[in-house]
This record gives sequence, structure tokens and C-alpha cells, in this order.
Amino acid sequence: MARMKILTRHEVAEFELPPKFNSAERKQFFSISQAINELLAILRTPTNQVCFLILVGYFKAKRKFFGQQFSQLDVEFVAHQVGVNSSDVTIESYSRETYIRHQRLILQHFGYQAFDEMARAFTCTEVQALVRVQHRPKLIFLEVVQILTRKKITLPTYNLLADLIVEAINQHLQTLGDAVEKSLTKSQCEKLDGLLEKETNADGDLGWRYQLTGYKKSFHSIRPTQIKENVNDLAVLQALYLEFKPVISILNLSSESIRYYACFVIKAQIPHVSRRSSQVRTLYLIAFIAYQTFKLTDILTDTLLSSVQNVLNLTQRNQQERYFKERTQRSQAFAQLQAQLATIRQILSNKELDNQQKIGLIDTASATENPSEAEKALQNGQEDFDELETQSLKLQRRVAELIRHLHFDKNTSKPSLLKALEYYQAHDSTLDKNAPVAFLEAKEREALNTTDGKFRVSLYKVLLFIKTAHAIKSGAINLLHSAKYRSLEDYLIPKADWEAHREQYLERANLTDFADCQATLNALEVKLDERYQYVNQRFKAGENQYLSLRTDGTAHVKTPKKETVESLSLGTFFPECSYISMLEMLATVNQATDFISEFEHWQSKYQRAKPASKVLFAGIIGYGCDIGHRKLALISSQLNENELENVVNWYFSLQNIQNANDKILHFIDQLELPSLHQTADEPLHTSSDGQKVEVNVDSFNANHSFKYFGKTKGASVVTFIDSRGLMWYSIVISSAEREAMTVIDGLMHNDVVKSDIHSTDTHGYSEVIFGTTYFLRFEFAPRIKGQSKQRLVAFKPRSDYEKLGYVLLPNTRVKEAMLEKQWDEILRFIATIQLKMTTASQLFKRLNAYSHQHSLYKALKEFGKIPKSLFILKYRDDCLFRQSIEAQLNKVESSNKFSKAISFGHNQEFVQSEKEEQEIAESCRRLIKNAIVCWNYLYLT
Repeated sequence: MARMKILTRHEVAEFELPPKFNSAERKQFFSISQAINELLAILRTPTNQVCFLILVGYFKAKRKFFGQQFSQLDVEFVAHQVGVNSSDVTIESYSRETYIRHQRLILQHFGYQAFDEMARAFTCTEVQALVRVQHRPKLIFLEVVQILTRKKITLPTYNLLADLIVEAINQHLQTLGDAVEKSLTKSQCEKLDGLLEKETNADGDLGWRYQLTGYKKSFHSIRPTQIKENVNDLAVLQALYLEFKPVISILNLSSESIRYYACFVIKAQIPHVSRRSSQVRTLYLIAFIAYQTFKLTDILTDTLLSSVQNVLNLTQRNQQERYFKERTQRSQAFAQLQAQLATIRQILSNKELDNQQKIGLIDTASATENPSEAEKALQNGQEDFDELETQSLKLQRRVAELIRHLHFDKNTSKPSLLKALEYYQAHDSTLDKNAPVAFLEAKEREALNTTDGKFRVSLYKVLLFIKTAHAIKSGAINLLHSAKYRSLEDYLIPKADWEAHREQYLERANLTDFADCQATLNALEVKLDERYQYVNQRFKAGENQYLSLRTDGTAHVKTPKKETVESLSLGTFFPECSYISMLEMLATVNQATDFISEFEHWQSKYQRAKPASKVLFAGIIGYGCDIGHRKLALISSQLNENELENVVNWYFSLQNIQNANDKILHFIDQLELPSLHQTADEPLHTSSDGQKVEVNVDSFNANHSFKYFGKTKGASVVTFIDSRGLMWYSIVISSAEREAMTVIDGLMHNDVVKSDIHSTDTHGYSEVIFGTTYFLRFEFAPRIKGQSKQRLVAFKPRSDYEKLGYVLLPNTRVKEAMLEKQWDEILRFIATIQLKMTTASQLFKRLNAYSHQHSLYKALKEFGKIPKSLFILKYRDDCLFRQSIEAQLNKVESSNKFSKAISFGHNQEFVQSEKEEQEIAESCRRLIKNAIVCWNYLYLT
């Protein structure tokens, strides 16, 4: 047995022991196909026939063999299947030679390979690749199982796989340690160890705080003092990062590896870090420097964007106030103009005057001291620049020093702006009229000089900051040392690697069927033509009574409510006591599911004594109910505050809580009651929706929204739920972000709930999402507001369908040439998502930034119009389909109300600044909700 604990005892037993089938599963796995029947025919004895079919069923279920471990119920069922008497079956007479021969027959039948030396070498290679990017042994184990299944290799024993993983982890750490030792100089090692020493005060005496401690915390604020602290920290860490960058390149650490090692330094106390071996300590500190450099760069970039937006909002508000103040003057000027026009009409209509006299009188009547309209427009434009210049000092206090420490990518679509930024970074304190102005518009360049020729430095700076913020948002300017604001190309599979191994990537990402662009489009053309024909024929035949056409030709559909079915209230089945304690509920569900076992220590290499369950329950309740752990410890007699804080620090990672949720969902999924109203062939319908939540601390993952939060800021919690009430994923985004970007993230988190149809409201829909879900083989079915105004596409001209007498017609044709040109890039983008190399939401954020010029975005959007047209035609034709969408979206609305009932502390607000901390709190809340659902299912069962 490997020293490292990868799976729990229960999970090891489940992996190593034969499956325990219920009656439905026996019928499924022990069914006899024609090919199996032919193999059974060559077996002479009833024992061999029964044992062979049992081996087949077990192999179909778990892709491995379990020796001669046969359940008596399975023996009796299979004996009946093959038409023999179970008393004639004697397992003792089933020899090992026969067992091995049957193994070979089964492997040959299913096209599988035995786990031999070649398979072991392949597994070692895959494990080593996974260890370089993943540090949770359990996830490595599960991923290896999936790889072996995909490659049709028989699964080996748990001990063998565990030993391979442990060996690979130890070897990887040793390799990294050796590389660090060889690459670093003595002075660099001393510089790293200096971070673990205490700071010295002005007198040269040692202070109370370690140097490294000051770099662990960053501020999500646009207050100048806190921005200054972030900038100072970035200056130190970025200098260290650039010094150690060659070492980081040699180590070739993935972003996940850097995060794992860095978070240990953040979570641990300094003495704990100091006690590590020299190699490991140095590796962790280098990772910490890289991680914090990227994190601070992102925070300061968010600071720049937020500060610039505040100034623009304030400027716009002041301009509006000035506009409203000048309304009286404009009304008087308009009245005066009307009077002048009336006078001029009288002069022109006076026949006693000649032309020369009329011209003189008109000149006199039109003469005024008020400026002309052109002069007013010029004056208003100048006032706009004056207003910006007034706000410049406020903006400079926040971002002037900040921009000097950002490293911009040389590859940019705005070289003139990059040149101006480089000049600014080099001449910040001595800016003059020689500063580059090519990035500005003509009227902006004119406004930079006063009438006496003086250069307006403050106006130049504020315009530079605004242009920089807009360029970062649009992707025209990218950052080098950043996790969020790099070039889109940095997040995708490397181009050269893709071109060299395209077929392998397509196979791993299950995209081989889409490799040929023309074949894919031809198949879609046939499907789209059939859908147009079917929907139009049903409408013309009067079979679609809920679809009508308006006078302007647009389609209008009605969706009647489903008929209610009379039934007893569930309340009659529950105990008379209306309430049970949350602690009792969690303990009961844990007894059934053992979800607490998923709370592993951040460093899972060595076995540790598991914290008491009550402490883990307290952590879940403190996060999920927004009570707070300190307050919970104070009001609980059996909790120690330090112990609770330590457990939350080391055991409450986002991955752990998601795994705990999945464990509960997996248990519910095995129950019969949740699927009582769902037939075996019925697709699983899921949905997602966002709920606005206030954030009462400074956070860049929150935005103003007066409609929802008034003057405060908030975030949006997007929850995913299926038709059985299982809440299988959630994510926290800024309230300013579209929910559509999160749809793919939720669908890709399909370890337990594998969605067939997914619905959202209008905020969760876009044509890019339609295209992406098609490649990922999900049916996307949103409820789109104003769907009658949506434009349909086809591969043929509209006139072809008009000749056939169709009334539901396409608006435009598919731009096939665009798709063919970008097809390979589309596949690379989808493969990156499918292989989980980058989250879909991160890719969409960067891709949306380029939306006006990026060819990949245009192509994905164009492709998405095809499945979108298929959906809209089906939506207009199928009333039951519309009703199921409405019903499923109602469930996610109910889950949002459920959240409010759970989150009763802190007025249902987030009290965490970091996005990950907010998602940990939300995942704990979702864990409580899923546990309540599980408790109810258990009781009713």
C-alpha cells in the first residue's frame, strides 16, 4: 500500500470490489447480445457459461476483472438468463486457467488491452504529465482511470496505480529541487531566505513582522494609501520575479503548480516555511513571488480600470448638470431666434423695400452678442476637456505611479499608444510638449495646447490613462505578467504544438467528428433544411395551434401553463416537528454520503489526523450561512476559535468543497426517488441563473448597480440546477459581467450531473455560446426575450424556401467562406476548453474584448447562428419543449429563494474581497442546500 492516502477506505473498496447491481442494472449489464450469445455457445458447462457472463457484466460496469468474486444474486440472475439451474453452477470448479481464457475472450470482444508492461509504461507517461499540472493525487488517480478507459486498457489494482502516482510525485519534486539547486546562485538563495527574516525598524532593531508577511495581503481598493501599498509590494516582487524568471522558465511550472506552491506559503506561518528543506523552501518561495506578481498586476490593472471609469462617470455627471443648468439660457436663446426669424420674415415680405435695404435690415436684425452655434459647440468641447483636466489630479494620485510598474506586451494593435506609455514610464516627472501624441484624436491634440502655447500636462495624463484603460479592456494592449489581461493567444493551445499534434488533440478533446469543416456544414445544412420543412408543414397543416404570424410577418408563440396534477402535499409525509438543527441534518447526510472525507489538507502528500467532524461542520455553517467563523466560535461552547480558523485555512479549499458537493450529488443520483418522474431515455434538463448579492467590503469582483444595490456594490451568483433539484455548480462573477460567459464553465463541471439540455434566460444567451455548446455536444435552449425578432439563417437563399410555400423563412445565409477560413482556430479554441487547459469564462472574457475586430469571435458567432436557428424553429414548433424550459427556469428561481433562506447572517452579503473566497462561501452555501435536499430524499425514501 502506498504511504500517501489517495482514496478513502470506502472508495478503495468500491474500486477494488465487484459492482453491486440493483435489479435494473442487472438487466442492463447482464443482457445477452448476439455476439455474447455466440461466445456462450462454445462454453460447455453451466458453470463456465454463468461465470463468463458475470465477468462480462462486471467488465462492462468497471472495465476491470475481480477474480472469482461473484455475488450469489448475480449468479442466480445470470443462471436464469442463460437458461440453466443455479444449483448446477459450482463456483469452486471454475478453474484459474478457464478464468484467464475467459479474460482473453472478453478483452478481444470489447477491443480492450490487458494491463501489461506496455500499458504500464503508457500509464507512467500519462501520470508524469498529470503530476506536472495537478497536485491533488485523487484527481490524478481519477484522470488516469478516464485515460485508460478512453484508450481501452484494462484498469489495474488500486495499489499499483497509487504506487505509480506516488513515485511520479516524488520524482517530480526531486527534479524540481535539483533544477532549483543548479540554477540559483548563493546570493539569490540568501535573498530568498531574507524574506523569511523579520523586518528591521528605523533604529536597526528587529521588528515583530516577517518581511514575507507584508507581501501576502493585497488590497481591493481605490483609496490612494492602499493603492500605494500595492504598488510598493509589486515593485519589490516584480523585481524579484524578473531576477528569478530564468529559473521559472527552467522549472517550466504550470499556472496550477505555481498557485499550489504559492498558496502553501500564503496559508502557512513563516516558521513552517523555514523548516522545509532548502530545495523545497526555495521552490515554494519562487512560486510565491511569481504568483503574487501576477496577482498584484491584475489587482492594479483593475484599480486602473475602476479609477478611470469613476472619473469618466463623474465627468459625465458634471456635464449633465451643466447641461441642465444651461437649459434656461438655451430657451431664451431659442425665443430670441424665433423673434429674429419673425422680424426677417416681415422684412422679406415688405414690398416697399428694395433688395439692398432688405439685406441691411436683415443684418441689423440678426446681429447679436451671443456666440454662434459653431462657437457654442467648440466652447462645449473645450469645457469637456476642462472638466477632464479638473479630474486629472484625482486620477493621478491613484494611477500615475501604478502605470509605471506595469509591463505591456510589445505585440499590440496600437503601437502609438504603447510608444506613449513607454515615454511616460521613462519621463513621468518631466513630461512636456515632446511627449508622443499620435495616439490621440485631432481635437484632443488641439486641446493639449492653451492659447498662449502652453502644454497642458494634466490633460495629457488623464487622456493617456483613459486611452490605456480602454485599450486594456478591448485587448488592444495586453500585459505580460498577468493572469487576466494577457493576449488571447497565451490562453490557447500553443499554435505550433497544435499544428504538430492536431489529430491527437482532436481525439483527446472528442472533436474528431468536426475535423472536416465542409462535412460538418453539409450535415448541418441537411438538418436545417429538414427542420424548416417539418416546422412549416406542421404550421400549414394547422397542427401548431400556438404559433401565429403577425401582420409584419414575425412569428408569435403562446406557451400555455402545464396542467396541475392533484396530489398530497409533501408536508403530510414529514415528521410533525417542523424543524431539525442544521448540525443534525449535516451529520445525518454525512453518515450516508461521507462527504466530509473530501475535506483534505492542502498538502495531501502526508497523512494527518482528520479534524473532528463538528469543526468541519462549523466551518461549513460559518461560510454558508454568512455567520462568520469567529462569531460562530464565540457563540459555541464546544468550539475553539484557533482550531476552527486553522481547519478553515488548511481544509476549506474551493476544490475540496466542490468535491464534497459532488459526493452528495453522486449519492442522490443513485437513489430511485429523484428520478421517479423521469424515464430512462428522457434527456436530463438543467438550467442556470444569476442572483445579485451585495458585497460590503472593497472587492474588484463587485460593481455598482443602482437597480439592485442602490449606492453599494455587489456581485452575481450563478447557480446551476437540474430537473431533480440537484445544484451541481455555482460561480461568483461581477454584477457587470454577463452570465453567458459562465454557462460553459458549469456544463464542463459534469463529474456527476451530465446535462443533455441546458436553459438560461436572455442574460445567459449569446450566439457564441450556441456555437460552443454544439461542439461540446450540449443542447442549448435559452428563453430569449423577443424571440420573434431573432434572425434565422440557412445555407440556401430565402427565395428557395419561398418557392416551396414556407412562411417561416430565413433572414440571411450562412457565411461559409468565413467559417472555412477560421475552422482550425475554432477547433483549437474548443479543444482548449474541452481539455480544461483554460476556463471557458477566461477565454470568453479575452475573446469578447476583441469582439469588434477578432476574426475568431466573428466566426464563432457566425457558426452559432446555425444551432440557434435550429433551436428557434424547434421552440416555435414544440409547445412541450417551451413548457419544459419554463418549468426548469422556475426551478433555478426557486433555488435562489432557497439561498436567501440559508444565508441569514450579514444581511445576505459577501464579506470576502477575493473572488475565490466568495466562491468558497457560495460553495458552502450550496453544500448546505444540497445536504437539505439529500436529507429530504432520504426521509421520503
